[in-house]
Amino acid sequence: MDPAYKRVLWTVIALNGAMFVVEMLAGALAGSQALQADALDFLADSVTYGISLAVIGASVRTRAYAALAKGFSLVAMGLWVFGATAWKVLVVGVPAAEIMGAIGLMALAANLASVWLLARYKDGDANVRSVWLCSRNDAIGNVAVMGAAGLVFATGSGWPDLIVAAGMAALFLTSAWQICRQALAETRAARAA
Repeated sequence: MDPAYKRVLWTVIALNGAMFVVEMLAGALAGSQALQADALDFLADSVTYGISLAVIGASVRTRAYAALAKGFSLVAMGLWVFGATAWKVLVVGVPAAEIMGAIGLMALAANLASVWLLARYKDGDANVRSVWLCSRNDAIGNVAVMGAAGLVFATGSGWPDLIVAAGMAALFLTSAWQICRQALAETRAARAA
């Protein structure tokens, strides 16, 4: 594996870890489920990048099992966000759109930097692919959070925030499916070899 890939992973771990803290605090302050869902995605990405770093150079089977673990963690996170969003629907409050928009813009910048750094490494085994998908999901999520912030501001309703949080949960689950499917295929191929 290219030593530059390790440096890129350390850089995106730092970016994502910092944004997890910023977004979780801002999400609590703003009362935004979408910001908190995006913060969890930052945390998951930090863990994903760390696992990817740990298994560099390991066997195909080990890397595939690591990717499966990452896929299952995305499933758990997606289900948690769906559950938290359903709970929030019962006690709907209007989040602070200004905080959502400002933090969403900051998170988008961090994610675009990560995507740009990882672009050279987007193809590969399930482990490498999971890194790319997590970064891509974050950038998509940030654009969605900023859109939700604009709609919350325009409508005075918390529903756009909840809809975006649910959409992000669905994105986590579809990415988990892609990662797990590729990892299982790689595991079967390693057993057959």
